[in-house]
Amino acid sequence: MREFIVSKVSKDDKVINNKGIMERIDGSRNMPSKSLQDAVLDMLRKREENNEFILMESQKVIFGEIMSTVYKLRNGCEKKVFIVRGGLSTGKSVLAIHLLCKILNDSKSCAYVSKNSAPRNVYKAKLAEGNFKNSCIDSLFMGSGSFISSALDEFDVLIVDEAHRLNRKSGFHSSKGENQIKEIINAAKISVFFIDEDQIVTAKDIGNIKDIKSFAKNFDAKVIEHKLETQFRCNGSNGYLDFLDDLLEIRKPYYTFDPGEYDVVVYDDLCKMFEDIKRKNLIDNKARMLAGYCWNWISQKDHNAGPDIVIEDQNFSAYWNFSNTSTWAIDDDTVDQVGCIHTSQGLEFSYVGVIIGDDLRYENGHVITDPSKRTRTDASLKGMNEKGREAEKKKDKIIWDTYKTLLSRAMKGCYIYCTDKALAEHIKQKLASTQRLYDDFMEASGYSFAAEKQ
Repeated sequence: MREFIVSKVSKDDKVINNKGIMERIDGSRNMPSKSLQDAVLDMLRKREENNEFILMESQKVIFGEIMSTVYKLRNGCEKKVFIVRGGLSTGKSVLAIHLLCKILNDSKSCAYVSKNSAPRNVYKAKLAEGNFKNSCIDSLFMGSGSFISSALDEFDVLIVDEAHRLNRKSGFHSSKGENQIKEIINAAKISVFFIDEDQIVTAKDIGNIKDIKSFAKNFDAKVIEHKLETQFRCNGSNGYLDFLDDLLEIRKPYYTFDPGEYDVVVYDDLCKMFEDIKRKNLIDNKARMLAGYCWNWISQKDHNAGPDIVIEDQNFSAYWNFSNTSTWAIDDDTVDQVGCIHTSQGLEFSYVGVIIGDDLRYENGHVITDPSKRTRTDASLKGMNEKGREAEKKKDKIIWDTYKTLLSRAMKGCYIYCTDKALAEHIKQKLASTQRLYDDFMEASGYSFAAEKQ
């Protein structure tokens, strides 16, 4: 290193602003190249042109306040922690990517952070088309366990998507570091946590607002809270999400939902559902099959071992998403495979076909969960060996949250097949009664639904 510096730097290095060259290097910050900034902005513009990544008014307000804080950044400034709460489909990821693009364009050091690799890999794949080195792209999209050794305020801004998925410890054996929330707040002058505490889908998910506030207080950081409420997935229907809460017996909301405004179909023939999804995929390559984790991933290491998901009475068989791709959600040849919660959370599709396994059934007038029907290779309930009602409630919540997340991944429609026939009939009846209630509501409001259809 010494020889390299001597060969490249003249001995009479000029002092600029009372600083020699080594002081200037030591005091500099890592910045993204202008070409990489432009590539990220170009990716955003293309998605906006396709009406994918457009900010709604409520998102613009939050975007404006965060960017106002970023513009005021200076050395030694007070740490800021933004907590942005938002339920399913409220545009947390859209807002996160808009912030990343704008902050990079302002020449600040910034990274998009998530525990789940699926959304990171999709964004990285889009940028890789621009002939950038993987190391450059990787510096913008980082895993949540990347900050164990980070210095204080190493980044200007860290944007944490799906913050409810954060883990306590990091590494392959979950043995490194102290707490991912603490490490992220330490590493950034401004940290932005996008969180939905109703999307916790594994026992390791520990991200919660209470802990974020607690660690922020330890760093004397100012906490600013916001809430996203506008829903734009599921054809913009908040009623559909309330319908899912009612169906899964998560809560009993009052809602009006027109099943005709969002394409929801319960299938008795799984092969027919699969064919319909493949037909939808021909439109824009944005239709995928998803399933609860009730079948072993036997093809993970040996593709010749045979299909993973086999449902004999339907003459149906399929593979889980292949382990040789990290961009299953956007690949051109993956529609024949079935995705799980880990390859779909944080992403969206035009249509999804969801296979509900035996871990969710309808018995004695109620929708019940059965953790014993999860595959033995499922790590989402791993470590939850304690007994008692509280432990059972935690397991129930993970299964409920998993299916609610899967059933709300699509913009235009959700097709459903249940291995439990009683659950399939229950959902059909629920949809029919919901349609009647909606029609009655519209008629009582003086609106003629039949006339509007004509």
